[in-house]
Amino acid sequence: MNILASGELDLLSLGALVHRLDPGIIPFRKASECRIHVSGGEFNVAANLADCFRLKTGVAAAMVDYPIGDLIAERVRAMGVKPFYKMFAHDGVQGPNMATVYSDQGHGVRAPVVFYNRCNEAAARLKAGDFDWKSIMAGGIRWFHSGGIFSALSKTTPELVIEGMKAAKAVGAIVSFDLNFREKLWKISGGLETAQKTLRSIVENVDVLVGNEEDLQKGLGIPGPEVAGKSKLDPSTFFGMMDQVAKQLPNVKVVATTLREVHSTNRHDWSAVAWVEGKTYVAPTCQLDVIDRVGGGDGFAAGFIYGLLNGESAEDALKLGWAHGALLTTFPGDTTMATVEHVRAFAQGGSARIQR
Repeated sequence: MNILASGELDLLSLGALVHRLDPGIIPFRKASECRIHVSGGEFNVAANLADCFRLKTGVAAAMVDYPIGDLIAERVRAMGVKPFYKMFAHDGVQGPNMATVYSDQGHGVRAPVVFYNRCNEAAARLKAGDFDWKSIMAGGIRWFHSGGIFSALSKTTPELVIEGMKAAKAVGAIVSFDLNFREKLWKISGGLETAQKTLRSIVENVDVLVGNEEDLQKGLGIPGPEVAGKSKLDPSTFFGMMDQVAKQLPNVKVVATTLREVHSTNRHDWSAVAWVEGKTYVAPTCQLDVIDRVGGGDGFAAGFIYGLLNGESAEDALKLGWAHGALLTTFPGDTTMATVEHVRAFAQGGSARIQR
């Protein structure tokens, strides 16, 4: 891949900004208080790259002029991400709204639970023509990123994703897409057939794809071997699908994903794999003591993209993604609290010994 050496933005994300209500280990049916985390699969990547890896990033998103919008916009600024907003007026009663995600963390044998309120979401109203890509990209961008969650919100968001990708390609940027297949969202948006048709049309414009076997099978309809009964850390199923990816999607040069074996809510085995222009790479395996698993995949994507943008080898880029994703599960919230030095130390075999 030919990655531009410089640009006003290292990465621009397009997606939905949301706020996540988190009562910790208390289930919502018994909760009396919550933390508020600002999130969004696409935004998280931009935020992680800006805050941890010190790159110049931006996010194109919907924003509503009411207090929840103000809260979210403040967190975007705090993470160092440059905003490009399509503004919506709130009617004081029904919206449009910034989406709410509810998730308790679970504990031990009790799994985490995630559900949504995306009713009358401003991001779902976004459509082609809402952003002046020529102006946004005038100073040059090196990488453009979007994802399957935003693409599932309405009939118009995929058209906007494709428009943004084509504009990014026109200025020489690499385009990445996180399949992030969410069955609940696609059920509302037309089901599996709609998902596959929609995601296929988007991925035709993509250089770098993030997604596991289930994402590839369900999201893109790419046939693969039965995964039941196999270790979740076994990369053979993933690599076994790459011939089909190369055949059906010749424009895709890189596919990468995390591997996770869940022993309990708080104890996971963690690895990652990448297929880069026909070559395969596997990250080390480590054991995670998880505080909050939400955002770990976005943490991986950010570290992996950073490695590629920074000119690291494919193997080292994979290790940086693996290390950052692992560290992100040790923090509350969806976005990073790590430093690039911490990530590099762990990627190179660092330990949890106290730092004095």
